[in-house]
Amino acid sequence: MAKRTFRKASRLAVTQRSRRGIVYKQRETRRKPAEFAGIANMKKILMTGGGSAGHVTPNIALMKGLREHGFEIHYAGLKDGIEYGLISSIEGVTFHPIESGKLRRYFSLRNLASPFKVLKGIRQAKRLVNDLKPDVVFSKGGFVSVPVVMAAAGKYPVVCHESDYTPGLANRIASKYADTVCVTFEDTIGKSDAKIAKKMVHTGTPIRPELYDGVREKGLEAMGFSGKKTVLMVMGGSLGAAAVNDGVRAALPELLKTFDVVHLCGKGKVDSGIKTSGYRQFEYVGKELPDMMAATDIVISRAGANAVFEFMSLGIPALLIPLPLEASRGDQILNADYVVKKGYAMKLDQKDITSETLVRMIGELWSKRDGMRSMMQKDSLLDGTDEVLAEIFKAAERRG
Repeated sequence: MAKRTFRKASRLAVTQRSRRGIVYKQRETRRKPAEFAGIANMKKILMTGGGSAGHVTPNIALMKGLREHGFEIHYAGLKDGIEYGLISSIEGVTFHPIESGKLRRYFSLRNLASPFKVLKGIRQAKRLVNDLKPDVVFSKGGFVSVPVVMAAAGKYPVVCHESDYTPGLANRIASKYADTVCVTFEDTIGKSDAKIAKKMVHTGTPIRPELYDGVREKGLEAMGFSGKKTVLMVMGGSLGAAAVNDGVRAALPELLKTFDVVHLCGKGKVDSGIKTSGYRQFEYVGKELPDMMAATDIVISRAGANAVFEFMSLGIPALLIPLPLEASRGDQILNADYVVKKGYAMKLDQKDITSETLVRMIGELWSKRDGMRSMMQKDSLLDGTDEVLAEIFKAAERRG
């Protein structure tokens, strides 16, 4: 069985050519995490972030490197949040539940209770921080991170990370208290307040290391495909995306002429009435995802930053369908515009989804795949795991 033979440009040299034709070369980073060997003599890190998988999975991506440098890992989050399910089962990580109110931009009666929950969360976070005395606090955003960052500010080094092109409300608040703000997009620095911009470092975003270990043959077996056709993956996000799901299903008669289609359609979104060769549906994929992605040639997806950079790090060209303004703050639109400008992906607005448009644009994406992969190969910050770790280690060093 052949594992994926190409790796991230920021860390690993590759001597063999992958089935996608990508060969990544070693590059010089700023200060590599290996140069910090020995700094974490029983050091502690308090990580936080939650509310969505995008505020949690980058934290998980950093844990391997933190363990390798001897860090004792603690995590603060909501017990009834997605972070508890994702983090509490990880061996060697201590989960500390705290409360926090959601920072809503719209009117809701629940907004009346939010300030009190935030204050309670700050009190809980202060007790936690005082008890742990962490060498560094790392925040990935989400409303639960705000009390933790505020509690640690001025006492312990705080490093924040922003995945999206423009910071979310929680990170806009947290960045005022942080010592360092890592950003995924270099443009974010120039578009930020000058005082905050001085704290910013363009690092890219952490990518889960297990994604590089996928085996194509295992992925094809999990999907029930022979490997004779090109594989198109459709991802609508953890909760699914009705517009994307409906559009793809309507286009299946044409798409299946050329592609095998694996559809990760979200909880409760499987259409049991569709049973056709070359089309597989899953609500959610866990440990099989690296193998499935190793077998994937192109993808249709929403434009959350973490998912986008995972595809690009793996050299998978994407047709991005960002959440529209009426359903979001517009961050996915900006994320998609950025990577399209870079030449890594194509974009389709949700309002323009039709069977004909999807088929046409997927065909166009396939015809441009080699050029897109070539452009991705040249970008050294598609996987920012090492760069973010280096900022964490530098912060821990400053504390001594």
